[in-house]
Amino acid sequence: MSTEEITRPRAWLMAARPQTLPAAAAPVVVGVGLAVGEEVFRPLPAVAALVGAALIQIGTNFANDYYDAVNGADTDDREGFTRVTAGGLIEPPSVKRAMWLTFTAAILLGTYLVWVGGVPILVIGLLSVASGVAYTGGPYPLGYHGLGDLFVFVFFGLVAVTGTYYVQAAAVVDPAFGTLVPGSELVPLAAVVASLPVAALSTNILVVNNVRDREEDATTGKRTLAVRFGYGFARGEFLLFTGAAYAVPVVFALDGQPTALLPLLTLPYAASVARTVVTETSGDLLNPALESTGKLLAAHAALFAVGLAL
Repeated sequence: MSTEEITRPRAWLMAARPQTLPAAAAPVVVGVGLAVGEEVFRPLPAVAALVGAALIQIGTNFANDYYDAVNGADTDDREGFTRVTAGGLIEPPSVKRAMWLTFTAAILLGTYLVWVGGVPILVIGLLSVASGVAYTGGPYPLGYHGLGDLFVFVFFGLVAVTGTYYVQAAAVVDPAFGTLVPGSELVPLAAVVASLPVAALSTNILVVNNVRDREEDATTGKRTLAVRFGYGFARGEFLLFTGAAYAVPVVFALDGQPTALLPLLTLPYAASVARTVVTETSGDLLNPALESTGKLLAAHAALFAVGLAL
């Protein structure tokens, strides 16, 4: 479809990039599954965490669309999905305004979670919003200096899963509002370990994106890890994270939770995606692999959550 045929509502949908929402939902699903298994599940904090995560994801998508365009990182040679700012579909000030409105909505929703979980949620929420902007914006864009992988691993994995579990456990335990470092009854080691597969597969989505865009990023000054260290490093990173995503369920099974092995049902699909990532560089093949990695994340998270809940 040419840009002339894209309607305004469709352009906004493209900017929001709903296909990325599994990366927002997956950690919440795993956090809820673990909470059910540990008998601390609470529906209202869980739903608020899900909606908040989706708003932060969409706000980050708006930020990436806007800042990549104004920084010159999106060029006519781009092999990825159409960006609305660089493509002239929506005026840059409108995209920037949508970014701030979305983040504001996330902060307003977060006030309920702060009421439930206290200062730790306040800190996490503000850092998540700030990092969503700083990923491609600000004086030192994280994604332009090889820090995007770390950002995704931490915020879309470790923080999102443990934070989801925490707000549900906090609704049960009712910790002191000013407590800065939660105890193990609110963030058990199991929650941290359970976050690793989501962190790994979420980062793999970015890895595929960076492998696809390596040549363009190198010419525009976007120094991702794929640009800095080459295709071999990025592909090794993808395989390492994929392996970690399947090792963690085994750890839970060895600890007496055999149903945690359910994500292993997705191994053949993971192998198929990995085969494409380690052999291809063109957008025609890596764009479907990017979508497939998102689907793998969603399926793995859903099965892992069921296994933890059981």
